[in-house]
Amino acid sequence: MNATDRTPADLLRSALATDPARPLVTFYDDATGERVELSVATFANWVAKTANLLQGDLAAEPGDRLALLLPAHWQSAVWLLACSSVGVIADVQGDPAGADLVVSGPDTLEAARACRGERVALALRPLGGRFPQAPEGFADYAVEVPSQGDRFAPFAPVDPDAPALAVGGAELTAAQLLARAREDAAALGLTAGSRLLTGRTYDTWEGLSAGLFAPLVTGGSVVLCRHLGQLGEDGLAKRVESERVTNTAV
Repeated sequence: MNATDRTPADLLRSALATDPARPLVTFYDDATGERVELSVATFANWVAKTANLLQGDLAAEPGDRLALLLPAHWQSAVWLLACSSVGVIADVQGDPAGADLVVSGPDTLEAARACRGERVALALRPLGGRFPQAPEGFADYAVEVPSQGDRFAPFAPVDPDAPALAVGGAELTAAQLLARAREDAAALGLTAGSRLLTGRTYDTWEGLSAGLFAPLVTGGSVVLCRHLGQLGEDGLAKRVESERVTNTAV
């Protein structure tokens, strides 16, 4: 982390400049057997494309509120950093009716229809696959994002002291988010190069911090596991060994 890094998007840019090839997010879904590993460069490319979609096609502006109705997933992490890149408030599991736009997984589409703004749906299929047929009233993320640009530049500078994240009834600025992530990283014993395995969900600050922000702020990486309870103790021990895990937050 550099002294000038004041938002999560800043952290990602610094990581990309320092070591783009190292792993950043390794995702498992233990209900389906899916495994996806994204390097800093690959993750940053997804973030840039998503931020371009958000700022361009969806016409989102700094201060807009995006209801993020997604589980713990590598694509959820991408959307969190895309929101940070544009200056949009990521309202995790927020009320779509009060949001300017909504991003939904396949299980929350009916609730997401309450949003009067732009609606994006994610199938959350392996390898970022699309819906067999796009849900009515939604843009299919997997269809829209590939054609977006690989580099992103915000139309307006992102204010680190503006609201950036809402979760669990609390709202944080980007600067406050990084401060809390640093505190959590210290409590978890994370340092540069740490590899944190977590099975926490993305509907609390603790889950978001362990599943993305604390590893990011320290120059580490995360092994993000959905449905980890289905793995069993022996399976967990094998994963810790095979993924060279140094810290856990389950």
